[in-house]
Amino acid sequence: MRFDDRVDAGRRLAGRLEDLRDADPLVLGLPRGGVPVAFEVAHALGAPLDVILVRKLGVPYHRELGFGAIGEGGIRVISEDIMRMSRVDEDDLAEVQRAEEAELARQAKRFRGGRPRIPLTGRTVIVVDDGIATGASASAACRVARAEGAARVVLAVPVAPPDAAERIGPEVDELICLSTPPLFSAVGEWYRDFSQTADEEVVALLHRNAEESGGDGDDESDGNDGGCRSRTGPVELPVEDGRVRLPGDLHMPAGAAGIVVFAHGSGSSRFSPRNRAVAEALAEAGLGTLLFDLLTPEEEADRANVFAVGPLARRLTEVTRWLRRHTALPVCYFGASTGAAAALLAAADAAEEHARGEGEDITAVVSRGGRPDLAGADRLAQVTAPTLLVVGGRDETVLDLNRQAAAALRCENRLAVVPGATHLFEEPGTLDAVADLAREWFTGHLAAPPAPAG
Repeated sequence: MRFDDRVDAGRRLAGRLEDLRDADPLVLGLPRGGVPVAFEVAHALGAPLDVILVRKLGVPYHRELGFGAIGEGGIRVISEDIMRMSRVDEDDLAEVQRAEEAELARQAKRFRGGRPRIPLTGRTVIVVDDGIATGASASAACRVARAEGAARVVLAVPVAPPDAAERIGPEVDELICLSTPPLFSAVGEWYRDFSQTADEEVVALLHRNAEESGGDGDDESDGNDGGCRSRTGPVELPVEDGRVRLPGDLHMPAGAAGIVVFAHGSGSSRFSPRNRAVAEALAEAGLGTLLFDLLTPEEEADRANVFAVGPLARRLTEVTRWLRRHTALPVCYFGASTGAAAALLAAADAAEEHARGEGEDITAVVSRGGRPDLAGADRLAQVTAPTLLVVGGRDETVLDLNRQAAAALRCENRLAVVPGATHLFEEPGTLDAVADLAREWFTGHLAAPPAPAG
């Protein structure tokens, strides 16, 4: 089977994918040649289109031999066997990854022009290329899609060698290929017109699809949520290069001014009744909220993990990056107990990245009965997000620690004492006071430009 061009191939391929129309699919094209094919598939299925950007990690002295791949948002898949056999050490890995991350960032900026990525979490994802030769790029793209939370991964290509299914099958839920000619040497030989696809064509096709599908194809979105679909429900958050998935509950109302990420304290979880009460108050004020478990049940069994605020902060940072891939809304933190220390550490990291021009700062932080001292005075001094420290008036030890933390902070900050409250704010009306303080702090800083440090 020969194809006139990529448009012809895409239209024929779409016919084989018609049964996925009702699965709310998301079509991802491998740039550059896979995007014209993917555009026709997305158009036929009435689906949103995005690019899936992957970069092969090649062995330093033999670049054609890949020992892994990276995708956007810090997703990395590695073949430990190839690393070991090729004697690639951690220094080699870091050097190769830095170079490929720079190219990944360039491509993302070029193709999307600042538009947010379409989220993959929980969706049926159709990865499309114009054909498979070795299959390395397609395989890496499918693995990255899986790591980013896709519920089902379908690889669809017009042409591939006969052994493609055997090689790539384990990476996907389904492989759709129109032609597997026995005498296969190159993808281009099966096209009458296989001229190069320009970057400008990729950009134009993504723009056309966005206009046709209305953003990412979700009718609930009014366009004011920065590209994140309006929704309330469970999510899975990949951390540790996708090896760990943390359950969360996301509430994202249409027209939200920002989203507040909760970091629970020691011995608690996303089901914390106090955090949920505050989250409900914030939702009533029109803010998005994300509550998630910082640890897996197995990790919680080791009490040392509960108080390891450094690793917890790194997870909070990873979840924030996941969130920023889904929405352009400003992000705030609400931390309780040890979670407050993790939130402040993550805010310090975000401030450093923002200063380097590599990311966005956190808009505001609220600590409830927190242990900011666990973050360390040096790190507290690096926080730039306006910070509200809320402490119970009868929680004397923690109150003293928060006074010291307020003195260490160099950003705009305030210490608010709730009269008569103990550490857990169990007294009547005290948790309502926390919710009111948090709502005012977040809405005030989301609506106003940053205040000078004080």
